[in-house]
Amino acid sequence: MNGKSVLITGGTGSLGKELTKTILAKWPDIQRLVIFSRDEQKQYQMALEYPEKQYKAIRYFIGDVRDLDRLKRAFNGIDYVIHAAAMKHVHIAEYNPDECVKTNIGGAENVIKAAFSSGVSKVVALSTDKACAPINLYGATKLTSDKLFVAANNIRGKQDIKFSVVRYGNVMGSNGSVILFFMQKKKEGVLPITDKNMTRFNISLQAGVDMVLHALETAWGGELFVPKIPSYKITDVAQAIGPECEHREVGIRPGEKIHEEMITASDSYSTYDLGKYYVILPQVPVWDLEKYISYFNATLVPKGFHYTSDNNPEWETVDSLRALITEHLYPDFKI
Repeated sequence: MNGKSVLITGGTGSLGKELTKTILAKWPDIQRLVIFSRDEQKQYQMALEYPEKQYKAIRYFIGDVRDLDRLKRAFNGIDYVIHAAAMKHVHIAEYNPDECVKTNIGGAENVIKAAFSSGVSKVVALSTDKACAPINLYGATKLTSDKLFVAANNIRGKQDIKFSVVRYGNVMGSNGSVILFFMQKKKEGVLPITDKNMTRFNISLQAGVDMVLHALETAWGGELFVPKIPSYKITDVAQAIGPECEHREVGIRPGEKIHEEMITASDSYSTYDLGKYYVILPQVPVWDLEKYISYFNATLVPKGFHYTSDNNPEWETVDSLRALITEHLYPDFKI
């Protein structure tokens, strides 16, 4: 990325900040890194951590992905766009459906339009396991967003631009993370558990960043990348954080699943194993499929393969969760 200009929508969020940290460290000669978000307070706080006087490439740009004109202005001179802006809280989306649609679907359309009109060469959009076989509005909007970014490759004409998507599970330490929630509730002596059978995929912020950068570097256009990551049981998270607390079952919230899914059996017909990642390839690729398979040494997964948080060969344990919490979130964490 040295010599390139990069823009992150939702750049003041958890992943946006981790991306910023990684990009500035790995590519000190990046030309410009634009943090685009609508939250001026978060931008102010981030600017204290990454001041423009010290980090010459960084720029802070107030704007909303709902505003196409503002996006076009922000994208001027940008080479790569990482689209991380979203309304992401499942239960909030259920009660504010119009707002969720405007941001997650309308915002995706605007990012695509602005990229086409601004000479951007690569766009990576962030997705979620909740977009796979969605039962809630948030997941449905993100699935629509995914499809828009994949299909954008089919309407690029002769423009040299590639759109791809990365999908992953619960990010440790991100806003709304169950681990942060339990750490707060631990002080009260009660950890509310929605359903004791619940499982989730788990990924660290840095692993999420690595996958975004992998997509930027390797995507041919239209891929949806899925990481191979462990699952955890919600009861193990509670035991890891507050074994002395009451673990009180309170029932699932609107739109929640008991188990999450990242690849459906229907997706298996176009899903390939790349080693570190799975990739769901577009139904209508704009490149030669056989060349792609050969170049990446990709292997088609078995028909009917599905990747769900309860059907996962790799699991976190109480001990491994405690180690991850210490490593990534709370260095002084002890039981």
